[in-house]
Amino acid sequence: MSDSILFDSQFTVKAIDPDGKKFDRVSRIVAHSSSLSMDMSIDIATDIYPVSANQNLTVVIASTLGRGDSTEDSEAWRIDKASGLADEYDYVMYGKVYRYDDSASDIVTVYASFGGLLLALTGSYRHLSNLAVGSNVYLLIR
Repeated sequence: MSDSILFDSQFTVKAIDPDGKKFDRVSRIVAHSSSLSMDMSIDIATDIYPVSANQNLTVVIASTLGRGDSTEDSEAWRIDKASGLADEYDYVMYGKVYRYDDSASDIVTVYASFGGLLLALTGSYRHLSNLAVGSNVYLLIR
């Protein structure tokens, strides 16, 4: 795993809009990663990237879309390069980690916002320790 990849796991979609549909083109997806014993709640623009129950999703959070271990400019997606990390994924969002809830236990929740589309990852702090409040991140799904 390169230095730019902060988190990587497979999730299985457990529910779509469990509290009812609130927006026409966005759904809240609830998923679980059995390999990491982690839960995820994420808002996805389903008119762009349709998701169905029991679908498997590969979710990656990266600090840059570049392929190397170097940190690149946040505008790197605008530069025409031979290939980047985004080329391997179907759905890409850019946002910021805005909250990190920890308690006395090993379980923490990390929150990120991608232009109003929210992400909550809950699991062991060992798997989420690379995500820091204030970090700009890319979320990639396939």
